[in-house]
Amino acid sequence: QVQLVESGGGLVQPGGSLRLSCAASGSIFSIVVMGWYRQAPGKQRELVATITSAGTTNYTDSVKGRFTISRDNAKNTVYLQMDSLKPEDTAIYYCNAERMYTRGGFYRNVWGQGTQVTVSS
Repeated sequence: QVQLVESGGGLVQPGGSLRLSCAASGSIFSIVVMGWYRQAPGKQRELVATITSAGTTNYTDSVKGRFTISRDNAKNTVYLQMDSLKPEDTAIYYCNAERMYTRGGFYRNVWGQGTQVTVSS
């Protein structure tokens, strides 16, 4: 059984910062891509940022220069440092693991339960 557990969400004022963490568990050998997605009320889920096991990153345009994704392969953990937050960043943030190789088998896509980020004064 594999799972992703997110932490670090909360309420922050505009211009503030938050750091999200997501730890994968379940006898994992490797994870090809880890990333963060978000879903605001009434909108579709969208990609925020991804990072490969080699460290290659990808960001959606609206967060470039403000958010930084990183990962610790030894801990199967991915982080999202969010700076200069704006009200439009308010959403549920979901962790994703793509192409996960475990003792129990191969998983193409695994999602966390989500963590709420609210940017408001």
